[in-house]
Amino acid sequence: MKPLTLGALLIVLSEIFLVTSGMIIRQVSEDLPTEMIVLMRNLLSLVWLLPWILKYGRKEIPTSRIHLHFMRAFIGVTAMSCLFYSWAHLPLGQAAMIKQTAPFFLPIIALWWLKEPISLRVKVAILVGFSGVALILQPNQGVVHIAVLVGLAGAMLGALAKVTIRSMRGSESPNKIVFYFAFFGSILAALPASMNWVTPTFEQFVWLFGLAATSTLAQLLLTRAYAIAPAGQLGPFTYASVIFATFMGWLIWQEAFNVLTIIGIVVVCCAAVIMLREKSPVK
Repeated sequence: MKPLTLGALLIVLSEIFLVTSGMIIRQVSEDLPTEMIVLMRNLLSLVWLLPWILKYGRKEIPTSRIHLHFMRAFIGVTAMSCLFYSWAHLPLGQAAMIKQTAPFFLPIIALWWLKEPISLRVKVAILVGFSGVALILQPNQGVVHIAVLVGLAGAMLGALAKVTIRSMRGSESPNKIVFYFAFFGSILAALPASMNWVTPTFEQFVWLFGLAATSTLAQLLLTRAYAIAPAGQLGPFTYASVIFATFMGWLIWQEAFNVLTIIGIVVVCCAAVIMLREKSPVK
């Protein structure tokens, strides 16, 4: 299987798990603050990784790129906090679409950091994509919901975190990257959570354990994908999650969407197709 094909498959699976995570966040956010959800997601992810830690930890965990792991965790936890807030306060499909603005940031960040060139086709795709996003987000009476701005900030930081993953692809395994994210993420999330502490009930704990499972699986798949294919070319494959999230939001929470939303999704998907047809640079 070609690297881009395999990477695309992994991205689609990752996005489905991430939407499932968003549904769980929506479920628990009524009673738990975002800070607690972020902390428990990272702590419980370490529990899911425990079999790998016990079996391979002594050999796999040592690293010479600890600074990149910490930077990735700092950026990632900040992005996670922003995106969790948007999942909790916006319609599911809209929150998913905001998250999907990250691929349009990816080529720009990859150019700045990894020196991956941006072709005219990709530049056009970025402009078309953000036009579609504007149609989907359509501020009510000229007022932009604060959760939209927070979500966009999270998407941009998430794109930066993904490019950080690509910069470590030569020496760090996907499991190692996910482990250090959960480890440093737990430390970084502990202080905000302690300032707004709410002890989860048993039912909430079960939901949070499921959140850690789906998020960790999504992250493992995503980390593997960005390690084997260029960051800017994988972005278009994430848009299946928007359809999935919109459908689940309608099915479970009866969230309506209008004609402009549908047009916006079509425009964004067209932008994704434009990027998809971009050929890989010669290695």
